[in-house]
Amino acid sequence: MTRKQLVEQIQQKKSYLCVGLDTDITKIPKHLQSHPDAIFEFNKAIIDATKDICVSYKINTAFYEALGLKGWQAMEQTVNYIPTEHLKIADAKRGDIGNTSSQYAKAFFETLNFDAITVAPYMGEDSIRPFLEYENKWTIVLGLTSNAGSKDFEQLRLVSEDTNHGGEFLYEKVLKKVSNWGNKDNLMFVVGATKASGLEKIREIIPDNFLLVPGVGFQGGSLKDVSKYGMNKDCGLLVNASRAIIFASEKEDFAAEARVIAQQYQNEMAGYLL
Repeated sequence: MTRKQLVEQIQQKKSYLCVGLDTDITKIPKHLQSHPDAIFEFNKAIIDATKDICVSYKINTAFYEALGLKGWQAMEQTVNYIPTEHLKIADAKRGDIGNTSSQYAKAFFETLNFDAITVAPYMGEDSIRPFLEYENKWTIVLGLTSNAGSKDFEQLRLVSEDTNHGGEFLYEKVLKKVSNWGNKDNLMFVVGATKASGLEKIREIIPDNFLLVPGVGFQGGSLKDVSKYGMNKDCGLLVNASRAIIFASEKEDFAAEARVIAQQYQNEMAGYLL
C-alpha cells in the first residue's frame, strides 16, 4: 500500500483508526470457542463489523504463533480476508542479522502478504534494511513504546559530547538515525499514546513520517492529546485500539458491540480531522 492510498482512505473515512486483532482464544465468546476455526471466525466477524470505519488492521502475531500450525493458518486466513483497501500490519517486532531479516521480510511481505511489519531497531541498519527494500511495503520501527519498561533503555538520557551532561534521550537518537535509512513513504514509527507529552518533540525530529500509536483504550492514552500533538498535514497517525474494541462484549453480540466502540473512536477522529 502506498502513502497516497493510505491518506486517501483516511480522508474518505474520516478515520485513522487501526483495529488490533490481538485475538486471545481464551477471551473470545464461549459460543465460538468450540468452532474448528474459532480465531478466524471471530476475526471475520470483527472485520465485517468495522471495515468501513477503520483504515488498518494490526495482527499481533504472538497470539497466533502461540497456537502453532492452527494459529499460523488462522493468521493467513485473516490477512487474506482483510480488504485490500486496509493497511495490514504484522505486529511481529522482528529484527536480526541481515540474512535472517531477509527471511522475516519474505515471510510477512510475500508468504503472508502483509503491507507492514513492526521491527526492533537495536541491532542496527543491516537488521532493518531487508524490510525497507520492498516496494510499497512499510517498516514500522519501535520508537517510544507505551510499556513501563520503556524507561529501561528507550528513555535513557545520553551524555552530551559537548557538555558531558545529559543530552538527548536514546529513543530520540534512534528516531534521528533510523529516519535516514528510509523515507516518509516506507518508514513509520511506533509511539505509545501514553507518551503523548513527547509527541511535539518527536514531530520536530520526524515531521513527515506516519506514527503507529498504541495505548489508547485499556492503557489509558488520550486520543485528543495524540491528535493534538502528533497530527501532521497528511494526518500522519494510525491510532490502534485492540482489546477495547474486539473484546467489548463476551456475548453473541460481540461484533455489534465492537462496532459501537470503533464508531465512537471514528466519530472523535472525524472532529480532529476538520
